[in-house]
Amino acid sequence: MSAGPGISAAAAEPVNHARRVIVAWLVLSVIATPLVAVFLGPAIPPGNGSDEASQQVFDNQVMTAVITPILCLLVVFFAYALTRFRAQAGEAALDGPPLRNEPRVQALWVAATGLIVLGLAGFGTFELLETGAGGGQGPSPIAEPGGTKKKLEVQVIAQQWQFTYRYPSLGGLESAQLVLPAHTDVALHVTSLDAVHSFWAYELGVKADANPGVDNVAYVETKGPRVFHVRCAELCGLWHGYMFNNGLVVDAADFSRWAASERKNFAPVAKYMPAYSHTYLPEPQRRAG
Repeated sequence: MSAGPGISAAAAEPVNHARRVIVAWLVLSVIATPLVAVFLGPAIPPGNGSDEASQQVFDNQVMTAVITPILCLLVVFFAYALTRFRAQAGEAALDGPPLRNEPRVQALWVAATGLIVLGLAGFGTFELLETGAGGGQGPSPIAEPGGTKKKLEVQVIAQQWQFTYRYPSLGGLESAQLVLPAHTDVALHVTSLDAVHSFWAYELGVKADANPGVDNVAYVETKGPRVFHVRCAELCGLWHGYMFNNGLVVDAADFSRWAASERKNFAPVAKYMPAYSHTYLPEPQRRAG
């Protein structure tokens, strides 16, 4: 078929162009997808400071591998279009013939995207129910990792502008630093005394909103000893940016020694502390200043 006036010969061969794009896309996808999954995937945050964090890395790795062929298709299509369909010197820069509906391409696109979305939804739901995902699930969690295994309960209390941590199994001991024993299942009860905050233990893969009057439960299973970073991830006022500190995961023996020392230091003020509860006063209207 000869090209019409003002139309390049390249535009007159749609079948050949489609075949070339598909072949280039398949080749690039076969090369890029394993490289992304093997080399880029493990480097995706938050790391492996807990079972939940490692599972989040795996989830991100799977989703990145799924999206890589889609990105390859976009790159190949745009690169091919920009290089192959350029107006040549002395050639009229006119639009090519109009493109009408292509039912096969449309059906394939709808089917492929539908399968990807439904597949990722099912995968994400399974992972949430399997691990608890390290996110707050409110006062009645629907997914508890580890089934009925006994968990160390730790309360995270947010207020402008600091976190404090209470250990009911240690007599209601409060600490300005979150210290957890290694290789332990922990239930974090996150709440707030004033504004809405967000407790984010980055390397542990835990992120849960801290709302006044709400007991927001998140789970984490620690691994070996390490330092992790705690941040507030919700704009909570003037000094929000300074609401951070470091937490520790320590060996069981070191945790016992730390707890004994902290309980001794805490003893003089223990009688003034309110009884352990999942939420506390003062509410915002009861605070001074």
